[in-house]
Amino acid sequence: MRRRDLLVLGSAAFAYPSVAFAQMPDRVRRVGVLATFEAGDPQGEILIERLRSGLKTYGWTEGNNLHIELRYTGPNPARLEPLAAELARASVELIVTHGTPAAYAMKKAAANLPIVLATVGDPVGAGLAESLARPGGNITGFSLIASDLSRKRLEILKEAVPRASRVALLSNPRNASLVLQVKEAEAAAQIIGLELQLLPVQDVRDLEPSIKAAAEGRANAIITTSDNIQVIQRAQIVNLAMGYQIPVIAEYREIAEAGALLSYGPSRQDSWLRAAAYVDKILDGAKAADLPIEQPSKFELVINLKSARNLSLEISPYLLSRADEVIE
Repeated sequence: MRRRDLLVLGSAAFAYPSVAFAQMPDRVRRVGVLATFEAGDPQGEILIERLRSGLKTYGWTEGNNLHIELRYTGPNPARLEPLAAELARASVELIVTHGTPAAYAMKKAAANLPIVLATVGDPVGAGLAESLARPGGNITGFSLIASDLSRKRLEILKEAVPRASRVALLSNPRNASLVLQVKEAEAAAQIIGLELQLLPVQDVRDLEPSIKAAAEGRANAIITTSDNIQVIQRAQIVNLAMGYQIPVIAEYREIAEAGALLSYGPSRQDSWLRAAAYVDKILDGAKAADLPIEQPSKFELVINLKSARNLSLEISPYLLSRADEVIE
């Protein structure tokens, strides 16, 4: 090649850098994920895939410019702190967490690392953020709390089970994010005219005696919350309740898919998809403290007609017409 051709090629590279360096890969960025479901849980893996899908839309792909360090705790809270410490040592730039306990563990293990809450109940009530608008510290993300959600769920319950006068609420007093949810449920039940029976579930071993207590207390329905134990053990909860012919009303669609009568609440899949935007912003240099914690934008009503038939319940056509999905 002549010297003149070399000069022309060199000048073109400076004039059009995006073309000249288009094939040069970016440095690999490292993101950690602390998930409180089990590895291989189909519903949990869908959430991880939503995060991956969202990141791809911002140009982040594994094997190219992104590496994701995944840790799964399952229903065992004793694994939270050791796995959080592992991630803190894994040279990641930020952490995506699932659930309030995971956020606590990660905040303790890595006080200076940005943390994106993909799903959390009440981050302000749990002391993870100063406010939704200005979270402060190193935490931001997406809350699953929305105003009047507990009341709407109880109203739907009354439509589906008109005879209901007493309902049992499974809660976990150790989960700070549930404090607001329980208070709202108590207030809503009083307005609607329902008697609320609170049943603490702090461990998997508490499930069977709690559901037995609901049956002995003549509860007409059992309501599950967003606590991790209840989501992971959704099939066990439904099977135990169905043994007493008690319908289960849930917050997440995964529990309706496992056999609950219905679910009404925010879409966790949508939350994980949206979390990708915050991961992208932080990798681009944004500070977690400057990104407001967002509330749910998508809600789903899922009705399981198979369970309704097993419970000898007839769901009104009007309620069915409002469902986002009907499971036959």
